[in-house]
Amino acid sequence: MKTKLLLPILITLLIYLFAWPVAVEPVSWAAPINKGFTGAFEANQKLANLELSSLHGHEGPEAIVVDQQGTLYTASHDGWILKNTDGKWTEWVNTQGRPLGLAIDQQGNLIAADAYRGLLKITQNKVITVLSDSVNGTHIKYANDLDIANDGTIYFTDSSTKFGAEENGGTYPASLLDLNEHGAHGRLLQYTPSTKETNVLLEGINFANGVALDPKGRFVLINETGHYRVLKYWLTGKNKGNLETLIENLPGFPDNLSTGLEGRFWLGLPSPRNVILDKLADSPNLRKIIQRLPAFVRPKAVAYGHVVAFDESGNILMSLQDPEGAYPITTGVFETESALYISSLMAGSVGKLDKARLK
Repeated sequence: MKTKLLLPILITLLIYLFAWPVAVEPVSWAAPINKGFTGAFEANQKLANLELSSLHGHEGPEAIVVDQQGTLYTASHDGWILKNTDGKWTEWVNTQGRPLGLAIDQQGNLIAADAYRGLLKITQNKVITVLSDSVNGTHIKYANDLDIANDGTIYFTDSSTKFGAEENGGTYPASLLDLNEHGAHGRLLQYTPSTKETNVLLEGINFANGVALDPKGRFVLINETGHYRVLKYWLTGKNKGNLETLIENLPGFPDNLSTGLEGRFWLGLPSPRNVILDKLADSPNLRKIIQRLPAFVRPKAVAYGHVVAFDESGNILMSLQDPEGAYPITTGVFETESALYISSLMAGSVGKLDKARLK
């Protein structure tokens, strides 16, 4: 009797695992062999014991930026842009979306890559203007990070043209879908303020993420999260229009990029690479089965603090880590003369590291 009951249950389970429709259509690819935390990325405790400043109930300070008056800004999952002028984070303006990348333009406006709403301009009077939410007739579904050139041109990423952040339950769930499918849905966009035009510079990126410009305007860097690498796209000179890989086979998923001081660029690695995703890179059918499993057993980000500094040639200058992940899911760095401000996808605070500790 028990066998008769178990058999239809087993058949139903197998049909579900092998035939139930899911959002992803995984693509086969060859994941580079993960060298882990070795060499320039050898594990250390240099990012442990950060000084934390609370966001007072808000979470997810994805990026940090400072204006000409020295005011710090960050953003949260619930759409708030928060500012800090006296050591305390306070609510400033709500975009009614999910702001991620932040920058200050030449006129002192805050420019935000909002995953739900597109590219936004926010004046000091809190007036919000949508600069761009579509390109070539297609909606920008997942604006992620940005940087602004000296001439005002804005370079920003649309992480996935298939898995929009808002329509898939938020930036994190949408990113997991895109990374599982590995369908090269990301792109690098360019917005020109004088013409109000948006153009596509690059397509076919596996989750286009962080953006950082060379201070001299020669190139722009883009994180390709799904391939664990940093790309360099030349904007001027004999290499103009060429794309090359600057850093490859990173030990984690690269997120934000920022231009630091003294020729440094900063990179955030929110989580180490996932063994299952790497092993099943060339097995799209098995990755589809994984997508049918309950969310709590699917591959996900692991709390591990890690930020990296490198130069324009891709040489690793610093690798700061906290294997315990006390300040979890580190997305990037904003560097000042005296400190590194560390951002996070999920934390309820902003991390600060006094640069004197690095000497």
